[in-house]
Amino acid sequence: VTAAIRSGQCGALFNGVGAEAGRQVQRIAVEETRLKIPLLFAADIIHGLYTVFPVPLAEAAAFDEDLAYKTARAASLEGAVSGIHQSYAPMVDVARDQRWGRVVEGAGEDVLLNQRLAAARVRGVQGDKGLADRDALLATPKHFVAYSAAIGGMEYNTTDMSEATLRGVFLPPFRSAIEAGALSVMSAFNDLNGVPTSGNHRMLTEVLRGEWGFEGFVVSDYTSEQELIAHGFAEDGRDAARIALMAGVDTSMVSGLYMQHIPDLVAKGDVPVS
Repeated sequence: VTAAIRSGQCGALFNGVGAEAGRQVQRIAVEETRLKIPLLFAADIIHGLYTVFPVPLAEAAAFDEDLAYKTARAASLEGAVSGIHQSYAPMVDVARDQRWGRVVEGAGEDVLLNQRLAAARVRGVQGDKGLADRDALLATPKHFVAYSAAIGGMEYNTTDMSEATLRGVFLPPFRSAIEAGALSVMSAFNDLNGVPTSGNHRMLTEVLRGEWGFEGFVVSDYTSEQELIAHGFAEDGRDAARIALMAGVDTSMVSGLYMQHIPDLVAKGDVPVS
């Protein structure tokens, strides 16, 4: 890892770093690399860090926005003092198929409740003083979009739905999270009506940025841009990197496809510098 950081090939670390190790590798990033860009430390903080709270679905049963804010704020305070910058939370997927294994991470089946708790949890994660505050973490509502509606509850699978259902059920919690100030979004594994969401220009650029004015960055889920190949939407890793980047995925998590292929994609004109 330290060799990758020194060579400028690693921009973020995910889960399990810890404050002491984080300080060591951050020093390498800001003192021993050419561009001296600090690393971003992220973690899945789903229902507490050191202090464990009820899982999000159980907490949602209280129908209490203030409670959701307070638990998110407490978890983020603990994350901040542990050296974390970004929380991969809240999960704001409306979940109506109990066969889907991640129902527990969200606020259940009701759209309005998901909207209210999404906004409250984003405010809790990011705090009230802005992201420059020492106690703030960057919130990352996930998974964009319609991940929880995969056919048969099958993880990573196909989602097939009307525009009315998409806009009336699955998009509103994300919009509420963004209106509450979230400046990162995680793209999902599923395809949506034939187009994988991690390579979906209409969703990631036209809707998220164009319609809603989102000014933050999109991070892929764990190799979700590589999954474009499994969906039959990309020919290989190079093609998957090109499609995801042009669709609006800014950060590649884990797969390494961006690191491997962006220089060649730009050099050959397949991805413009802009």
